[in-house]
Amino acid sequence: MAKAGFDKEEFIEALNLIEKEKGIDKEVIFEAIEASLISACKKNFGTSQNVKVEINRETGDVAVYAQKEVVEHPEDTALQISLEDAQAIDGKYKIGDIYNQVITPKNFGRISAQTAKQVVVQKFREAERDILYNQYITKEKDIVTGIVQRHEKKNIVVQLGRIDSLLLPNEQIAGEEYNFGDRIKVYVLEVKQTPKGPQIFVSRTHPELVKRLFEQEVPEVHDGTVEIKSIAREAGSRSKIAVYSKNKNVDAVGACVGQNGNRVNVIVGELNGEKIDIITWSEDPKEFIAAALSPSKVIAVKLNAAEQSARIVVPDHQLSLAIGREGQNARLSAKLTGWRIDIKSETQAAQTGFLDDAECENTDAQAVTAKNTCENTDENTQENTQADNTSND
Repeated sequence: MAKAGFDKEEFIEALNLIEKEKGIDKEVIFEAIEASLISACKKNFGTSQNVKVEINRETGDVAVYAQKEVVEHPEDTALQISLEDAQAIDGKYKIGDIYNQVITPKNFGRISAQTAKQVVVQKFREAERDILYNQYITKEKDIVTGIVQRHEKKNIVVQLGRIDSLLLPNEQIAGEEYNFGDRIKVYVLEVKQTPKGPQIFVSRTHPELVKRLFEQEVPEVHDGTVEIKSIAREAGSRSKIAVYSKNKNVDAVGACVGQNGNRVNVIVGELNGEKIDIITWSEDPKEFIAAALSPSKVIAVKLNAAEQSARIVVPDHQLSLAIGREGQNARLSAKLTGWRIDIKSETQAAQTGFLDDAECENTDAQAVTAKNTCENTDENTQENTQADNTSND
């Protein structure tokens, strides 16, 4: 038996403590130590033998063996043993078996201790990195709560439990302040394994952050009764979400808004005042587009399915409302519905033949009923405003 130069009882207690406090499986530590001792034998004693090291998991006793193959006539006695010699030790040996010869190199305990420690420390770090990575990879594409730690140039370091994450400039909400100790909810974009450990990138601007917040705050969304069909977001300013209820007895919009707006207000507060429009999703694109343009009312919708575009007519006094400040309402509606949207007032539509004489009914609600669905558009029509459909990143 090789003496490892340490108190074995204390050693086992230390491993138990490491397993408990660091969350590292004790078996990983034993295997790391055994590997390090093999390395120490070969490096410090120049042995060409196949060395095997075993540590008793209960007592901490260390055994060092030279492994030799049982053969009829050995050619290399460092690696082989004759069948006759092996059977003289134990009659059970046969050709091809491995005989473990106990060896105790001089000064093994003292010389190997330093090498073992270095390798074990490295294994500890690797094991901790793997544990952290496995812990946080499950949170990728999900929402977590973090604590702002510091600014690194334009990046914000956000602590997520045992590890820090990076909030890059393009993932920060414009005008939002991040002060030390602030608790913020972030969306985990990516978890990468690197030689220095897991690297986590988070976002405050991603549209999925809004979806996850509704899943946390609205039980009907969490359990799937209410489905969020699409989201369009301009972070820090306004979001639009389209919701659908799988249960006819559950009002999708009402569930998301909550009594006296309590549910949506919690989310608005988390996003520092970002406005949120909640509309009812419809498989009828006319109804969906009309609802998306809320709070403006819509008089008529004309679709061009081939171009995935829609011409919208709104009351004269609501044209600016439909378009929104700097075109935001129309732009978000286009993102939400997946249709290019062109909006004109009643007067403009009448003067330019905007709908090509399509017969459309007036509507008091934000849904639209058209008598005729016109599939062709007038390419020479002058456009007042148009929002191109862009995909949510």
